[in-house]
Amino acid sequence: MVEFGEILKEAGEFGRFQIWLVFLICIPNFLTPFHIFGQQFITIEQPHYCKTSWLQDLNLTQEQQVNLTIPRKPDGSLEECKMYTPVEGDLEPILTQGLNATEKCQSGWVYPEAQKPTLLTDFNLVCDQKDLNDISQSIFMAGLLVGAVVFGPLSDRIGSRWSILLQLLLMGSFGVGAGFAPNFIVYIVLRFVVGAAFAGISISMAALSSEWVGAPFRPRALVITHCSNAVGQMALAGLAYYVRDWKLYQIVGSVPAFALFFYIWVLPNSARWLVTKGKIEEAKKLLQKAASINRRTIPEEMLNQLAPEQKAKSGNVLDLFKMAHLRRMTLIMVWVWFADSLVYYGVSLHVGDFGVDIYMTQLIFGAVEIPSRLSCIFLLQWLGRKKCQAAWLLLGGIMCLLIPVVPTDFPAIVTTLAVIGKSALAASFSTSYVFSSEVFPTVVRQTGLGLCSMAARVAGIISPLIGLLDKIHPAIPMSLLGATALLAGGLCFLLPETRNKDLQDDTTAKSTFDMGPEKVANGSSEKGQTEQKGDGQCAESRSTYF
Repeated sequence: MVEFGEILKEAGEFGRFQIWLVFLICIPNFLTPFHIFGQQFITIEQPHYCKTSWLQDLNLTQEQQVNLTIPRKPDGSLEECKMYTPVEGDLEPILTQGLNATEKCQSGWVYPEAQKPTLLTDFNLVCDQKDLNDISQSIFMAGLLVGAVVFGPLSDRIGSRWSILLQLLLMGSFGVGAGFAPNFIVYIVLRFVVGAAFAGISISMAALSSEWVGAPFRPRALVITHCSNAVGQMALAGLAYYVRDWKLYQIVGSVPAFALFFYIWVLPNSARWLVTKGKIEEAKKLLQKAASINRRTIPEEMLNQLAPEQKAKSGNVLDLFKMAHLRRMTLIMVWVWFADSLVYYGVSLHVGDFGVDIYMTQLIFGAVEIPSRLSCIFLLQWLGRKKCQAAWLLLGGIMCLLIPVVPTDFPAIVTTLAVIGKSALAASFSTSYVFSSEVFPTVVRQTGLGLCSMAARVAGIISPLIGLLDKIHPAIPMSLLGATALLAGGLCFLLPETRNKDLQDDTTAKSTFDMGPEKVANGSSEKGQTEQKGDGQCAESRSTYF
């Protein structure tokens, strides 16, 4: 019996077929920032004051009415959330003595008429309801967690191809539907479904690419798809700049998902998944097609020996905590993923708080991610996994801690620090995927990755709420993010270095990473080859639902 990995080597591990597949996967990744980060552009703060009507029957100009009914701040600007309490009587005493008693806005707010309608102005996300914006972002992130739980098993059942098509349909339909939401509650519910669909797409695309690309080329494929997300963040700045109407933005940002209907004809299924389901003939046809596109030939006798592989018995989550060294690695990697997600989204979702034009900041945020992520391909091999992971987290943490120290009179400096911090966390995210796959033993690798990914989803839910702490003190949000990243970076030095090391298969012995001389994973020994194959099979993200 010939195993799938051997046939994939004959068909080509990263040829034209895989390049075309990675390109197809990059397109949905390009679109996802429109949904993840788009809301911050359709809730940009607008000048507003209470709508008052109790003096409208009198012959007053708009300016006179505002001066009589709206109190002013010490700097002379209008109070945004307070109005004078209406009184009955003649106008003369009001004109001469004014009013003192104030109350909250009772009849809504007045916004600039020249501005396009935004989510903030249509649903009055101001004053007491201002926090609903951040809360709704957390609910969207909760959709990612639920989507991972629901669509992960579904992808295993129906295959990555059909799962991606279903999730693109959901993301497009509910994304467009959010633009027609009659109230904010309906908008939040529709966005929750979009978040769930996005999580499902991420899992299915990662599974599809990992099952078609050879193990040595998986980091390259991963980084390329991450870079397409960064390009999407740059495009988001342009889309949000030119489309200010929030309903039109929802439609324009979601409709492209429907344009991917052609995936029905061009997106391949996973031949490895077909083998596990016993659909050998379908798998053979796909492998032959891939080999043909790659200008390779699979020997007929090898193809005829293709059969479902016997999977090794997997461990469970309890196995991660039974032994001291494995428990230490698990807890540290869980915190690393939590810090990656918390700080990355914490900075990204508050792009408008750094004092520079929000559209330019978003453009820069996306642009700097490309070189930082691409550098991972070389730095991981040059410096090693542990040093890179620690360096990115420490750099991001230091930048976050410096932001509150810089006076608000220097927005360019604040934005520069935020840009460096976000790019460092983007690189840290890419590093975590590679490092985690190598740290966990084979029998619990999928379980460990699932636990880490779940921690990242929980951090994604918390990250929008971090900004609410600025009511206590403006420095708290960034200080908390910085401290989280610094702690994670320091803990990384307690992890083993996995560069050029053989992968550990079981949990019974102490980590082989701590032993003697390095053993090259691609070495000539039979054991090294077997362990590399084990990684190729078990580190795939198909079963990493969380």
